[in-house]
Amino acid sequence: MTASTRTEPADRELPARRPFTSESRMWDEVGLVTFPFTSGSAFLLQTMEPTIAAVVDEHSTFRTDPMGRAFRSIASVMMWIYAGDEALAEADRLRKMHTTLNTVDAQGVRHTALSSGPWAWVLHTAVYAYTEGAKPFTRTPLSEADKEEYYQEVVQLMRNFSVAPKEIPPTYREWLDYFHDKLENQLTATPVAYDFLKVSRRIAPPSFLPRPLTPVWRAATTPVSRLQYFFTVGTTPEVAREKLGLNWSTTDEATLRVLGWLVGRTVPLLPERLRYFPIAYEARRLERDRARLRKMIDLRPI
Repeated sequence: MTASTRTEPADRELPARRPFTSESRMWDEVGLVTFPFTSGSAFLLQTMEPTIAAVVDEHSTFRTDPMGRAFRSIASVMMWIYAGDEALAEADRLRKMHTTLNTVDAQGVRHTALSSGPWAWVLHTAVYAYTEGAKPFTRTPLSEADKEEYYQEVVQLMRNFSVAPKEIPPTYREWLDYFHDKLENQLTATPVAYDFLKVSRRIAPPSFLPRPLTPVWRAATTPVSRLQYFFTVGTTPEVAREKLGLNWSTTDEATLRVLGWLVGRTVPLLPERLRYFPIAYEARRLERDRARLRKMIDLRPI
């Protein structure tokens, strides 16, 4: 099977760059504290892309400072959705930062972080995370219309990150063809992917933690890291699992469904301050304050 090629219709109109608002589906979904559970497979799929793997291998601190990198990555993603006009500035900052993240692999192949395909793939994995990876944790299955709506919001995100139009299939159905072709023909079992799984399975203590407290850290984080690893493997597409040689049994699948059901029904019961990451929570609170102010202004006596 050969990799597919796409031609962009000359008259196709793509959205202009613009911030997300509270009207978007992502406003309710992305900022949840379960984000690491539902997006772990997306990060794994990114590390299986050869160019991304090569660049991450040389430039990323995920091995030496996994906690710091995770916090920075999550905060950046929160900015994409909840920071208003600053979301576009964050996208520009990341593009600028990646202009120098280039490398040459052991085979002498040069890889550049801003190559159109790999740059797009980072955001394409978000489509999978929202429509398929999060499936075990959702209370109501997504309809095809729901998936199309999610996809079009990720298209907006791609435009905000200046992804090349040729890398953006017009519809979710066409994206599925693109995604499965990528899985089967372009992703590989890279050493970086295995390192990511290793880091996910055992969360290293932050660099500022005193050494005597390391055993306490291990005891506190081991259950969480095991759950993170389990969810990452379980929500990864079967084709990718097979390439990585990851075992996944029918018992594992049943356990995933049960744990996902529990998470999906427990998290909505938490207070909003605990249910969302800080940036997301504050943005949502501010939006409600603005709505109340608008109501008072509209009801003022004239």
